[in-house]
Amino acid sequence: MRSFKVIYLLFFCVLSTSNAQENINELLAAGVADTQRFAKHYIAPATEGLVYGISNGWFNNAKSLRRFGFEISVVGNTSFIKDEKTSFNMVASDFENIRFQDNSSTKVVPTVFGASSSETVILTYDDPIFGNQEVTVSLPGGISSSESSFIPTAFLQASFSPLKGTEIKARVVPKLAYQDAELNAYGFGIQQNLISWLPANKVLPVAISAVIAYTHLDGVYDFTSSNIVAGENQKMTLDVNSMLYQLVVGTKLKIINFYGSVGLIQGKTTTELLGRYKIVNGTVSSDDIINPISITNKISGMRTTFGASLKLAFFGINADYTIAEYDSASLGINFGF
Repeated sequence: MRSFKVIYLLFFCVLSTSNAQENINELLAAGVADTQRFAKHYIAPATEGLVYGISNGWFNNAKSLRRFGFEISVVGNTSFIKDEKTSFNMVASDFENIRFQDNSSTKVVPTVFGASSSETVILTYDDPIFGNQEVTVSLPGGISSSESSFIPTAFLQASFSPLKGTEIKARVVPKLAYQDAELNAYGFGIQQNLISWLPANKVLPVAISAVIAYTHLDGVYDFTSSNIVAGENQKMTLDVNSMLYQLVVGTKLKIINFYGSVGLIQGKTTTELLGRYKIVNGTVSSDDIINPISITNKISGMRTTFGASLKLAFFGINADYTIAEYDSASLGINFGF
């Protein structure tokens, strides 16, 4: 469940601390536009890394199953966060109500996977009684540690071959609940052996397949009862969709096989902060802010995978490593019938 909790701490990594309400009040006081602009950069490595992670593990061989063959797999994936993704360049001129204390034009600040401490900035806001006000605040830091440089995911996956050389696939994560959060994921795919119908198929030493797969993940974190900030119906939602297009080439031996592939991944994530929020400063509060944040991020990139699989009777195991903007690894345990 670790990745589950990380995703829902993307906006404000201080949600569970005693000064959480102050941090959210201050960020929203800067204005929805500024808050959304900062949050988009802050959470990008988590949402992008998640797209790469959930797209792994769709194949464990270049060969397809025998006709009417059936395979059940438990697939674990991990995408890794590179050092350059732990910070971003924050440009002061991009913000209307936030500036650096020393009037710098730009500074490097942590993303959600960056250092736990961050820059102090001056925030300008309009107080309903005292008018234009300035306050010094600290931007959210990251959750930097040796345990937070990767995003793990896992699926239960099934494959079936209705036709010679054709393998249809489905994967699922049954709905998971953790305190006030819920997570659900599923996907569908197809793997087609491109030379299965050729006369030379039996004599060629390699198999060549095309894989197309779709994966969806969604979740919601309801923190209304946490009293983090005044309001009601407060929740964060996450919607992730990815498409994988892959060409796989590999050996077709009986026990041990090696495979490699090149392909394209495309994804879209939407993260939203929904509900009613009220900025509170002592006894003074602002007008309600309704559904303040909606961040959409589109991802597209090439990827290359190298792996190996071992099969003994009905049991098999495979492991592979993918080189991409977010490197990732996959391990599968497979039972064939």
